[in-house]
Amino acid sequence: MLPRIILFILTLFFSFPKEDNMIEWSPTRKLTWADFKGTPDPSSTDAALTHSSITVGFEYSNKGLKHTIKCKFNKLLSWGRIRNEYILSHEQRHFDIAEAHARLLNKNLNEYVFNSKTVNEDINNIYNETMKEHVSMQKQYDLITDHSLDTAEQNKWDKKVEVMLNSLAEYSKYN
Repeated sequence: MLPRIILFILTLFFSFPKEDNMIEWSPTRKLTWADFKGTPDPSSTDAALTHSSITVGFEYSNKGLKHTIKCKFNKLLSWGRIRNEYILSHEQRHFDIAEAHARLLNKNLNEYVFNSKTVNEDINNIYNETMKEHVSMQKQYDLITDHSLDTAEQNKWDKKVEVMLNSLAEYSKYN
């Protein structure tokens, strides 16, 4: 059987920008306001918006499964209306939450016991469940921190996301 390649992509708004408009998540490369090149949504009351994506590529044969994952920030769809360090830190945390879920996806795929008869369905289920958790956590983050206005809750979430990233550090090598 020839290897089959399947590509699953989660991007909010399903856009595919040029690579130079994307920033891959890195522990040493933090977002700056210069990265936010999008136009603020006039109907939104948000101070800023971070648009990130998690992409996954799969290749498998009867011998097993290989996968690659990317967590990226889209410069053209991310914007800031209020630009200060506090808001930027809140937006960085959105990107960090995406990275934590890219790592979680890697963990879940690494734990998968390959079955050539059900691999498509199995991978879809793993991906969909992980992405549901990702979207839920992003919403919960904004809800509980009141989009960063609740500074005490923002501080708790800063620590929570850092702990999550650290707990999944062994799954950060997913390329």
